[in-house]
Amino acid sequence: MALIIDTIENAKALEGKEIGVSEWYLIDQDRINRFAEATDDHQWIHVDVERAKRELPIGSTIAHGYLLTALFPALAEKIVIFKGERAINYGLNKVRFKQMVPSGSRVRLRSILKSARKRAGALQIILESTMEVEGQSKPACVAETIALYFV
Repeated sequence: MALIIDTIENAKALEGKEIGVSEWYLIDQDRINRFAEATDDHQWIHVDVERAKRELPIGSTIAHGYLLTALFPALAEKIVIFKGERAINYGLNKVRFKQMVPSGSRVRLRSILKSARKRAGALQIILESTMEVEGQSKPACVAETIALYFV
């Protein structure tokens, strides 16, 4: 069940703390192919299963790094809900792709509330977001995600 934050004070009290971990989420070849179609990124390491088996050291296609970042909002919504009339994604800081995600892997999002402050009439939240891969010790992606919530 998601943590609910409805005031700036509630958010500030959680600064520096882990606020949750999402459920595991499957990254299969169909999802990778649909992302390739949506973004026109058809690089063979993502979509050519046979070539990836032959030429990639892991013997599999891999998810696009930007597919992982595109999943941040949906997975974060399972961790924490910020009550408000409107919310907007404000951007990302310090994005790093640290590990390949082979097709068929499961990922999950771990979030730490890095900062909460008033900005432009809203609650600005910066989360330290880590995309973990099941069975791997090194995360696939680490980024600071920024959102504005009009509470």
